[in-house]
Amino acid sequence: MIYLDNSATTKPNTDVMNSFQQVSATFFANPSSIHALGGQVEKLFMTARQQAAELLKVHQNEIVFTAGGTEGNNMAIKGVALEHQNRGKHIITTEIEHPSVFEACKSLENLGFDVTYLSVSEQGVISLDELETAIRKDTILISVMHINNETGTIQPIQEIGEIAKKHPRLLFHVDDVQGLGKVPLELNNSGIDLCTYSAHKIHGLKGSGILYVNNRTKIYPLFHGGDQEHALRSGTENVAGAVAMVKALRLIKEKEKMEIDRLYGLRNLLHQELQNIDDVIINTPEDGAPHIMNFSVPGSKPEVMIHMLGEKDVFISTKSACSSKEKDESRVLAACGFSKDITTSALRVSLSYDTTKEEIEFFLHELQSAIVQFKQVMG
Repeated sequence: MIYLDNSATTKPNTDVMNSFQQVSATFFANPSSIHALGGQVEKLFMTARQQAAELLKVHQNEIVFTAGGTEGNNMAIKGVALEHQNRGKHIITTEIEHPSVFEACKSLENLGFDVTYLSVSEQGVISLDELETAIRKDTILISVMHINNETGTIQPIQEIGEIAKKHPRLLFHVDDVQGLGKVPLELNNSGIDLCTYSAHKIHGLKGSGILYVNNRTKIYPLFHGGDQEHALRSGTENVAGAVAMVKALRLIKEKEKMEIDRLYGLRNLLHQELQNIDDVIINTPEDGAPHIMNFSVPGSKPEVMIHMLGEKDVFISTKSACSSKEKDESRVLAACGFSKDITTSALRVSLSYDTTKEEIEFFLHELQSAIVQFKQVMG
């Protein structure tokens, strides 16, 4: 099997699964219980939080464990909106955000919030001038993703952070679900107030994630109850999930240090070889992230190509897994200004540190065969 859909989800690391299993079996008590077993679990949970903070180079009080990227993004965006609506109801985001940001913003429009959706260039990058112009007195939040999940475009987060610093009354949220472990992002003194991470994109388990909430940042909790997670996310803590998430975080940081150049090498090989295939148009910018490659085969049907490759045990995808069952056109590619024949025939290949050169070469061979076969059938 050749798995090239790592931006949708990654194969869980064996060590991560073992740590989840071990904690679930041994440290099953409720960390809020006052007996000794509860105390042991609470201590383990505090250690996990401390380790997460060290790995992300932030304070442990700034770590909120969540159920993943969608929850983290909703907590950040709706939490800021509800907490700061008396100061203003204007939010700035982009046209190419993940559905969990885009739809969260759309939902707030129904509650009377005003949302500005920044346009992007053909490379999928926002204009910093347009961002500065969009900021108003009543702007309370800027939410911009670090790495686009469909195209691999990298946004100028550092520069956006500097702009945000000039406006201390607004908050800056970053969805870094796709960037973690592949494209470094400093949180300290960055202007970033909130940042979302997800375990299952870094060989962790589904159902766990982290939301970084800067100590100075106030958000309104979406869940009320027992005041867990600094009273921002009530509910009995998923201790096993948190421990496993931190394990995955440590492992991906190590991989990034040791193998990032090899990953870029694979991406460059893929880019180069796709350019040599006549019917392929590459949509990912050359300076994109090291693990995502988006391209179109105009005239083809993406789902047909995916099934043809699937028969050869090669697994790729179209767009975001969260929107892949929607209408054919990619909202992200349309926002980049691509024509309909490109936006409706896009495919996405996403690599991991486990991907090999041989797998890329096999995929390229099978892709070419699939294109030829498709053209013959369509005549």
